[in-house]
Amino acid sequence: MTTTPLPPTGAVPQAVEEVAEPQAPGRRRLSRLEKRAIATKGKLSSPWASALAIIIAILWTLPSVGLLVTSFRPELDIRRSGWWTVFAGLFNGESEFTLDNYDQALYGSGANLSTYFVNSFVITIPAVVIPITIALLASYAFAWIDFRGRNILFVAVFALQVVPLQVALVPLLRDYVNLGVEGSFWTVWLSHSIFGLPLAIFLLHNFMKDIPSSLVEAARVDGAGHVKIFFQVLLPLLVPAIAAFGIFQFLWVWNDLLVGLTFANTGSRPLTVAVAEMAGSRGGDWHVLTAGAFISMIVPLVVFIALQRYFVRGLLAGSVKG
Repeated sequence: MTTTPLPPTGAVPQAVEEVAEPQAPGRRRLSRLEKRAIATKGKLSSPWASALAIIIAILWTLPSVGLLVTSFRPELDIRRSGWWTVFAGLFNGESEFTLDNYDQALYGSGANLSTYFVNSFVITIPAVVIPITIALLASYAFAWIDFRGRNILFVAVFALQVVPLQVALVPLLRDYVNLGVEGSFWTVWLSHSIFGLPLAIFLLHNFMKDIPSSLVEAARVDGAGHVKIFFQVLLPLLVPAIAAFGIFQFLWVWNDLLVGLTFANTGSRPLTVAVAEMAGSRGGDWHVLTAGAFISMIVPLVVFIALQRYFVRGLLAGSVKG
């Protein structure tokens, strides 16, 4: 009579090992790639990738640093040496900085950018508020109101994003002339609102569709109408998406040159148009031109750095559920 040898202490037969870890119903087995992704989750990326990202960030920031340093240098120093020589002069006390360039750019007779700086705010703020207001109402209609031709109309709005704005400049200018509003702030406000509406409706609609329908249904059961649902249920949840598009539209309108150059007259032109004219008429005055260029970029730079987390959060909020 033969006896089967017992396994060593602590060892589990293969059949017993497979039965010891039964798979829960409805739970699939993880693949090797998924296990590796879970194991490496939270770890830092490759040091080479981090070093490459740092190098790209330095190269991307270098022109702005050079522009900032040059804008504070006297005119003679700008003509005699490059901006990078300032750092060597800081140790021996030869570097000199001045605010005369900004004073001449803002209040000088040749530039006088202070008026155009105010015009940029007057143009940008309504050009952000108008498309957001219209896009919120349109997005709610596309997302929660069932009407005939809704899908076709939404596809048409989405397709307008691929139409270049240069195609609409001449027809819009002709219509403004026929209406008698050419050269005013209204032409710039309406133009920026028209060009920004397709993207605004698309982003806000996608975000609004990801809101659970149970919230809307519960509000309807409580007797809420469309106005109450929009303002009390949906609008507080749309703040990240509104902030994302608001930042995007603000940066685009502030940095715009083509629309302001086409529709605005001398009294309503934005800052970018004035700086472009300085580059053409005062190309030799580098000390004034660098100060004017940095004045035009300081506001979008501060807005982007201060609000970039809201920008990224709003763009990603409606992309995935959960």
